[in-house]
Amino acid sequence: MELIWFILVGLIAGWLAGMIVKGGSYGVIGDIVVGILGALLGGFLFGSLGGSLGGGLLGSIVVATLGAIILIVILRLIRRA
Repeated sequence: MELIWFILVGLIAGWLAGMIVKGGSYGVIGDIVVGILGALLGGFLFGSLGGSLGGGLLGSIVVATLGAIILIVILRLIRRA
């Protein structure tokens, strides 16, 4: 059941990041992948910096979305190089 929540959070985070960063949408599967990788990146960064948004679904979505935005920006920089 946790895997389903993880995928749903990844989908929501990837979609939100695609909406915030214009032209960052990668389709449904791509958004899930970007959201999941963003969740891992965001969790790592927030943990390393000692930050916390609290537990729960909303905190997870916010952290995953911020991580996904960072990931999309990095992917764009790599693509331009």
